[in-house]
Amino acid sequence: MLTQYEVLPPGLLDLPATRLGEVLPGPALIHLPGRRTSPLFVSVLLHGNEDTGWQAAQAVLKQYAATELPRALSLFIGNVDAARSGLRRLDGQPDYNRVWPGSEEAHPAELAMMQQVVDVMRARGVFASIDIHNNTGLNPHYACVNRLEQHYLHLAMLFSRTVVYFVRPLGVQSAAFAGLCPAVTVECGKPGTPGSVDHAAAFMEACLHLSEFPEHAVAPHDIDLFHTVATVKVPEQASFGFNAPDADIDFVPELDHFNFRELTHGDIWGRVRQGSPVRLQALDERGADIGERLFDHHENGITLRQRLMPAMLTRDTRVIRQDCLCYLMERIPYP
Repeated sequence: MLTQYEVLPPGLLDLPATRLGEVLPGPALIHLPGRRTSPLFVSVLLHGNEDTGWQAAQAVLKQYAATELPRALSLFIGNVDAARSGLRRLDGQPDYNRVWPGSEEAHPAELAMMQQVVDVMRARGVFASIDIHNNTGLNPHYACVNRLEQHYLHLAMLFSRTVVYFVRPLGVQSAAFAGLCPAVTVECGKPGTPGSVDHAAAFMEACLHLSEFPEHAVAPHDIDLFHTVATVKVPEQASFGFNAPDADIDFVPELDHFNFRELTHGDIWGRVRQGSPVRLQALDERGADIGERLFDHHENGITLRQRLMPAMLTRDTRVIRQDCLCYLMERIPYP
């Protein structure tokens, strides 16, 4: 399923994400030389509707069209088929950011492809890895790491002072590469938001120019560090909506405005239909459902039982069904 290139396919940089299938037969790994030979690995379009990473890569590579890259670059372009339709993933496809080594999902073809990518980059002595994403709710730009080590934090802070540490979901790209090199996922807000492509391109450019990672520790006053404690899901059998009183769960219309706000017990997320046994699920780092511990459903209202901060709250019902409603985080002290 994976096609590898040692040069850019002709015309590739002129195509939007929706038309990459005109040149690429599917997922592609493109290796380009640079002055420093240890390559930067960049993955884009693991979700087909998140095109900021591809646009940023286009901008950077066009800038170096007539000159050598400061560092070798290996660019992985993921779900080309979903990108054609402007969707996160197609029905019947796995999530391309859940099938990397360490995944618990049963998709042998995609798992083998992602293992191949990791093996290739291990053999090439990868320097650092960045995975560029968008999201569907109102979120600031922030970075995510799977290890609380100085090089990983330095890499993350080239993008944002807001850094999220997480171990779930499993099978994500950044966790697969964390065993090889400093690795980070960056979240660039909604696709098409002003400044998102410029920010991602500037980050990619900074990583290409980085000769080595600083040995000094990140200053505690320079970082806002959070830990993901739970993934919130709507039960598969439950109906839900926003301002939908007949649904099992009726969320408040402005729910995605709660992102990156430290919420208290009194903040209402929505209501459960009278008489419905449905409850929100919250999966902790071991995959156990701790929803009853985190959410209060008193008098059918949905509130948090403790002070936590949501991220990636979305009103996109397809994304909620395919992935999750949000993640819940706690602020943690600098390690």
